[in-house]
Amino acid sequence: MTTASPAYEGDNVFAKILKGEIPSEKLFEDAVALAIMDVMPQSKGHCLVIPKAPSRNILDASDATLQAVMPRVARLARAAKAAFAADGVRVAQFNEEPAGQTVFHLHFHVIPIYAGVELKRHAFGEVPMETIREHAEAIRRELAKT
Repeated sequence: MTTASPAYEGDNVFAKILKGEIPSEKLFEDAVALAIMDVMPQSKGHCLVIPKAPSRNILDASDATLQAVMPRVARLARAAKAAFAADGVRVAQFNEEPAGQTVFHLHFHVIPIYAGVELKRHAFGEVPMETIREHAEAIRRELAKT
């Protein structure tokens, strides 16, 4: 027997970022989504795509939201890979706490992967904002090419 997910709560950190209540290092924004740097990156260039439509995760997101956001995730993945000459890119998305979700607003992690380099544990320490800004600028340069 499956149970419904808890209801979306509009006071989560990503909702606050979308409302401009909390600062972020923005990569791009349009009517569908906001892309920002992750302040606790697992690798150089780790960033996020946050759909603007309110949903807790993929389990309650509309098909229209998912259809609209995925091209933006792909565009950001290509830009992040190119910006840092990464060997690959991991796109991750978690649904509910047992699966690793810690912020309950749908979001997609875009994590550049480098051969032979282990990922850092997520949410275990921020990096200096100067570094985040430098990484963001490199990604924005790649995004400007598309």
